[in-house]
Amino acid sequence: MSGGNFVLLCRELQIIELMGFLKYFVSLVLSCTALAVMGHNDTVRVSMITCHAGSDIYELCGHSALRIQAGGDDIAVNYGMFDFDAPNFVYRFVKGETDYMVGAYPFERFLRSYLRDGRRVVEQELNLTQQQSRRMLRLVEENLLPENRVYRYNYVKDNCATRPVAIIERAIGDTITFPVSETGGVGLSSFRDEMRRFHKNYPWYQFGIDLCLGNGIDYVITAREKGFAPETLEQLLCCATIPDSAGVTVPLVKRTSIINEGKPGGVVDGPTPWYITPMAVAWLLLAVIVAVSVYDIRRRGIFRVADTLLFGIEGLAGCLLTFLIFVSVHEATSPNWLYLWLNPLCFIPAVVVWTKKHVRLLMSCHFANFVALFLLLILLGCGVQSGNPAFIPLILASAIRSITCLYNIRCSVKTKA
Repeated sequence: MSGGNFVLLCRELQIIELMGFLKYFVSLVLSCTALAVMGHNDTVRVSMITCHAGSDIYELCGHSALRIQAGGDDIAVNYGMFDFDAPNFVYRFVKGETDYMVGAYPFERFLRSYLRDGRRVVEQELNLTQQQSRRMLRLVEENLLPENRVYRYNYVKDNCATRPVAIIERAIGDTITFPVSETGGVGLSSFRDEMRRFHKNYPWYQFGIDLCLGNGIDYVITAREKGFAPETLEQLLCCATIPDSAGVTVPLVKRTSIINEGKPGGVVDGPTPWYITPMAVAWLLLAVIVAVSVYDIRRRGIFRVADTLLFGIEGLAGCLLTFLIFVSVHEATSPNWLYLWLNPLCFIPAVVVWTKKHVRLLMSCHFANFVALFLLLILLGCGVQSGNPAFIPLILASAIRSITCLYNIRCSVKTKA
């Protein structure tokens, strides 16, 4: 075993649980040593492992890994590992500079947590020649080198599912052909549509995604691109094909087996009660804003607290979007047309409403806000960007406050005149 591989093993131990440390250290050394020598004399089997959705938000699309077996050795190759203790991890994660790592360790160890959680685990043995399987081994060994094992994670284009597909294609020296038919629904879909399928029981999580990600995830994607989600990739692989040595098209998957059936119905949380969904909260807020605005019109005043809270929250959301659009390198955070609605300029009406010296500035802000919201509704309606349904009542609430303030200020000016 080379010194580089030993360093690799030591770093691997930093991101795995500490229970059974010594026992696991021995098994890890033996397993990764086996990875370096396996395949030279033994028959090598390579499989794609798909672990179905878990209950945490980062588990909703499932997880993919490679399984390599030769002789008595059984190794999992996991492209979904990260070091939470890395310097400035949280800031870099928010900014989009999220570095993931590939790790190789005993398959039994990999499988343990999924069995404990009751998640469904499916194995798809790949229809590779021994030459292609051994080439996979060499490519994986190359990936595991300290200088190669870290990569810049991208949620939809470079993740635990897309990486194994890429390495399979390098091993076979050709491209995997995925089925043209749509997977997971009828009609064309985008990255955002696919996310919504997996997040349907987590509406607040999807609300956050729809808020933070712009129209860069709203274009129609191919069947291959849908494979960014491990569970969808599993379905695609069932019908995927590759050319054999004679150029004849053959199935990529030789056989499929269920390692763990999982709990009936899966382990994803049940639907969020309707009365605490983003839509319910948004319509309730709109009702409150309408009531406040009617009260304001009748007394020809301005409910300053309501405006400060509403536009203050919009300003805070605008600060988040400002960071994501202009600083972050996350996929598709820019352009985000919601910036017409949520931006730091919203702080101006939230503050100026308490002064009497800046009436013109207040009127200008509300007029600009109303025009911007009108344009945004047109863009959303035309499909330029797909918005969360809960955005509509929230946008209407902001527009109603701007109209109310403009009307009352104008009436007040006429009365004084």
